[in-house]
Amino acid sequence: MNSTERRRILAAAALGRTPGHAGPDRESGDPLHAVTGQIVDVSPHLLIVETEEGTEERLVIAPWATAWHGADVAPGDLPLGSRVIIKALRDGKVVERVWADLTRMTGTILSIEGRRDLHLELDCGPHRGRRSVVIPYRTTGRVRVRHPQLEPGYLFDAIGVREDGVGHALLPATSQPAYPARAVPTPPPAYGGPQQRISGTATWSDAFDCDERGAAYPMVERSDAACPDAEVSCVGLPYLAIGSLLKVRNVCAERAANLPVVACGCMAGRFCDRCVECGTSPRGRIVELSPSSFVELGGELTKGCFNARVG
Repeated sequence: MNSTERRRILAAAALGRTPGHAGPDRESGDPLHAVTGQIVDVSPHLLIVETEEGTEERLVIAPWATAWHGADVAPGDLPLGSRVIIKALRDGKVVERVWADLTRMTGTILSIEGRRDLHLELDCGPHRGRRSVVIPYRTTGRVRVRHPQLEPGYLFDAIGVREDGVGHALLPATSQPAYPARAVPTPPPAYGGPQQRISGTATWSDAFDCDERGAAYPMVERSDAACPDAEVSCVGLPYLAIGSLLKVRNVCAERAANLPVVACGCMAGRFCDRCVECGTSPRGRIVELSPSSFVELGGELTKGCFNARVG
């Protein structure tokens, strides 16, 4: 039993209620499975992956399967040794979508250098540290269109690939907020009060362990999460403790799951943006998911978000 699960059980016992169970909602239809690991062998019809536990998984590649490795590629053309996240069907044995060497770079800009390739230093929060990011010259135009303020103190969020341990930003994950990272808007009065369900944006982060299922949540007490930057959001979220179960619903894919709060979402709480994957979500990131949880809720990692409802 991990520490998060133990905390949930102890809290439920103290409050006289059932602890609940983490996992997908049974009403969400046939489950999706996220498989993570490193490519050992690949052909047009078969993908063999070594998982984090050291076991090999042999997965059949569906005829309609697609892959992304900095751009759309055929699954059979993925290079050996790539670290992958796979959306799989039929008990995790049939590949539908693969993302290879994927990374997400979310944080506050500390410095920026360069004329062609741009080199950024990001502060990704007290629990994630600093990170070096390269914006290749070929993608600077695309990134700058949605991130016009590439200046220290402003937020940055992009999706790309890892190369030699460095993140290369290829796709802007959002439109950059117009305010500095330390000037998050206060929640409107309409967002306050004890609401059973709150709508907003769900995103993902690769700061989680590769095969971890769980969520980071902005409104956890600083002392509880050992995170001095917690308790910031432009949404009137209720406080939750580490270990709490959060029901997250992807309103685009009509999939839901109960996920444990395993970390502080202090960086997500600074983004008062919207997701426009199916309609337009209310402003504010209300939860940040591990890649595996995001995929199993029907999310597309390179799009970066889905419209969510939590409770």
